Amino acid sequence: MNVLSLFDGISCGQVALERVGIKVDNYFASEIKKHAIKVTQKHFPNTIQIGDVTKVKYKDGILYTENGEFKVGKIDLLIGGSPCQNFSIARTCMYEIDGLKGDKSKLFYEYLRILKIISFF
Repeated sequence: MNVLSLFDGISCGQVALERVGIKVDNYFASEIKKHAIKVTQKHFPNTIQIGDVTKVKYKDGILYTENGEFKVGKIDLLIGGSPCQNFSIARTCMYEIDGLKGDKSKLFYEYLRILKIISFF
């Protein structure tokens, strides 16, 4: 199974898949936070880090990323939880709640873009 995880964080997706016994052949992780990547690589050293989600493209079975091109064939599972800081009520004391227009939360649209190009529909 080929998994593409967007906004991978510390790879909780891999933890969940492992716990339910789903075998993963290739796990591609889009994450930019260095600390999160370090934690992931410590616990799941075979993770393929592909970098910034806004630079991910996929065509004809090839995943194009800022960290290289990967012949993956089919992506079997797309997972991810886009940033939600612009929805948080905790921000209201200093910032307006911008929703999907906010700098971080608008990354949700990157998830939709990639979902469309990997042809789940």
